Amino acid sequence: MASTTGRERAKADRHSALLAEAARLFAERGFTGVSLEDLGAAVGVSGPAIYRHFANKQALLGAILIGVSERLRDGGRSVIEQSDDAAERLRRLVAFHVDFALTDADVIRVHDRDLASLSEEDRRTVRRLQREYVEMWIEVLAAVHPGRAEPDLRVRAHACFGLINSTPHSIRTGPDAPDQSSVRDILTAMAEAALAV
Repeated sequence: MASTTGRERAKADRHSALLAEAARLFAERGFTGVSLEDLGAAVGVSGPAIYRHFANKQALLGAILIGVSERLRDGGRSVIEQSDDAAERLRRLVAFHVDFALTDADVIRVHDRDLASLSEEDRRTVRRLQREYVEMWIEVLAAVHPGRAEPDLRVRAHACFGLINSTPHSIRTGPDAPDQSSVRDILTAMAEAALAV
């Protein structure tokens, strides 16, 4: 029984490693620029061994983008449940999304460039999950700005995402790059200011 549990744990670890390395490689080279052999080598297995975890490379891309969309939706719900005050909920949503952007920069790059490479079914799933996440923001924004129309609030939410999600494309890496804490503070202040206008 213990060895089965160990095998299952190893398989789960390999699955997670594949998702993380695929996100990194897709972000770096693009979905079409990465082969199964590249993915296997990144986690220490042969290319064909990936079929034990995913039906194909497109299914792996789907798992990455559906997984992050579910995490955003579920995380947004959790954040909203932590407070009854609308302004506090909005502050928490901003902080949550900033943390996401700084932690999952590779996935943002993959989404921006390779969403069209998803299967039709996976693309529909990602879009549905994203709509659910946006609607949470709009509901909170409506409570913060009760006099504003829904299209106005929708523009605010998407503009805020654009501001925060631009980070993976605009922040330098290397020795002279700003530290994460300072970037987090800047993004949070800018997003909160933009939503308050």
